[in-house]
Amino acid sequence: MSILVVGSVAFDSVETPFGKVDEVLGGSATYFSTAASFFTDVDLVAVVGEDFPSEHVAFLRARNINLAGLQTAPGATFRWKGRYEYDLNEAHTLDTRLNVFETFRPRLPQGYEQSSFVFLANIDPELQLEVLRQVHGPKLVACDTMNFWIEGKLEALKKTLAHVDLLIINDAETRQLAAEPNLVKAARIIREMGPRTLVVKRGEYGVVMFRDESIFAAPAYPLEAVFDPTGAGDTFAGGFMGYLAATEDLSEANLRQAIVFGSVMASFTVEQFSLDRLRTLELEEIRSRFRRFKQLTHFEDLSEESPAHVLAR
Repeated sequence: MSILVVGSVAFDSVETPFGKVDEVLGGSATYFSTAASFFTDVDLVAVVGEDFPSEHVAFLRARNINLAGLQTAPGATFRWKGRYEYDLNEAHTLDTRLNVFETFRPRLPQGYEQSSFVFLANIDPELQLEVLRQVHGPKLVACDTMNFWIEGKLEALKKTLAHVDLLIINDAETRQLAAEPNLVKAARIIREMGPRTLVVKRGEYGVVMFRDESIFAAPAYPLEAVFDPTGAGDTFAGGFMGYLAATEDLSEANLRQAIVFGSVMASFTVEQFSLDRLRTLELEEIRSRFRRFKQLTHFEDLSEESPAHVLAR
């Protein structure tokens, strides 16, 4: 089962305490598509400029990503420049040049409108809704957003969320969108806006999923070397949605497995700049890290013989 993703393809210039890169491949749709492609086929909708190199197109095609929806427009490709200090949870934007992305209007190629799994990456909520109007009867619609749209286009965002099944945002955006500092209360408020499921990204502290009456939390994978967190959230979403589309199973148990697969993919991405780690990643590495993730949080239940049984006295 393929996934439709609509978002950005960009050039990133990134500086962290561990190095610096200029004009490398980036963008929300790029990270998402690459991660999801390890699990299933991906139909990408985005725009690039005339300066977009053929080797980047070749890389995406080699991942079996369908590029029928990748538009090439006159002008320059979207560019983002940022810096991270030792607190790698926060990016400091130094420069943003939307270029051709500023006038981007998503057009779905024939066949894309039948997509069962749809991910609306971090773009203008009006464009997200425009995409949804072109899709017929999807099984799952998920989306991302950010503080810029929460501040500037809140009403448009709420209209989009009314048609969304699952929202993936970070903890600060959760509190901002709900206007509520308590994360549990904020999750309830947001779920009343439309999304049945809320997945909250918490950076180095992991992920929390709120759904119906259940709450599921997974840690971030402990790494000795984190070089570049750019795209980690989109990579998480790609692994998460890719696994769901591959299994076509939206049960609670499968959603929890998908959370871990998303976390696994994000943990690989941050090990190198841009998509360099995903370029060399093998399926067995993914399976192995998934198994180690399970060991991180496994513990036995209480028994009559357990010392903890004294708590029942």
